[in-house]
Amino acid sequence: MDNTAKKDSKYVVVGIGELLWDEYPGGRQIGGAPSNFAYHCQVLGAESFVVSAVGTDSAGRDLIGELDQKELNSSYVGTNTDHPTGSVSVALDSGGIPTYTIHEQVAWDFLVDTTSLRELSSRADAICFGTLAQRSPSSRKSIQSFLKEARPACLRVFDINLRQAYYDAHLINEGMNLANVLKLNDDELAVLADMLGLSGDTHSLLNALANTYSLNTIALTMAERGCIIRTDSRTVQHDGFIQENVHDTVGAGDCFSAVLTIGLLQGDPLDTIAAKANRLASYVCTQAGAMPSMP
Repeated sequence: MDNTAKKDSKYVVVGIGELLWDEYPGGRQIGGAPSNFAYHCQVLGAESFVVSAVGTDSAGRDLIGELDQKELNSSYVGTNTDHPTGSVSVALDSGGIPTYTIHEQVAWDFLVDTTSLRELSSRADAICFGTLAQRSPSSRKSIQSFLKEARPACLRVFDINLRQAYYDAHLINEGMNLANVLKLNDDELAVLADMLGLSGDTHSLLNALANTYSLNTIALTMAERGCIIRTDSRTVQHDGFIQENVHDTVGAGDCFSAVLTIGLLQGDPLDTIAAKANRLASYVCTQAGAMPSMP
C-alpha cells in the first residue's frame, strides 16, 4: 500500500461487530473485540469508527456515552428497538484469564446494511472483523457485505476470536476468503488445524493457511511466549514481555491487532511491529477492562 497520501491525514480504521458491556463481579466495563480494536487504533493516531448496534435501553445509552467520552465516533452505532444492548458475564481465574458467558439475541446480532455503511467501507484503510458477531444470519450478511465494498488495498483483518460454539468451518472459511490479514492465538491455531485437516509444526501450519487463503499477513499470539508474524516475504518471532502484575487479559489481543494494523499501514518493520504489539498488549493486561487509558 502506498502510504504517502496519508502523511497529512489519518488512516480510516473500522471495527465492525459487537459492542457490549463486559460485566465483572466488581462492575462493568465497555467491551467487544472490534470496538476495543477501534479504540486502540484511535490511541495510535487513526480515525476510528465502531460499526455496531445497541438497544434503546439505559445500557445502550450508557455505551454511547462511553464511546463519546473516549472520543470514539459512534455515528455508525445503530439502535435496535426490539433487542437489548449486548452484555457478557466475565469470570476471571487466579491468573486473570477470562471465561465468558455471552448473552444472545442482542442488538449487535441484528446489524443492518445501509448506504452510509457502504460509503464508510469504501474509504476505509483497514477493517477488523471476527466470528462472534457473525453468529446470527443478519449480522453475518451485513458484515460480509461491508467487507465486499472495501477497496482492494484495504487491510481486511480477520481477528478470529473463537468463542464458545459461535463458529463452524463454513464461517471460518468465509472469513478467511474475505480477509488478507489473519490474527489468531495458539489455541485457535490448533482448532483451525483440526477443523481444516492441517498438520505439521507451527510454521508449517501458518504457511498452509497463507497459501490456502491468499493471506498477506498472519499474526500468531502466544501469550507470555510472544508472537510470530508471517508475511509473504518474511517471518519474525518476538519472545514477548514477562508481566508480573496481571489484572486481566481482556482486550490484550485486540490491542495487539490494532498495533499490527497501524504498523502494517505505516510500513513499519515487522520486528518493530512485533515488539510494540507485545509491549502494549502486555500493558493492557495490567489494567482493568479492555479500553484502559494508554501511556
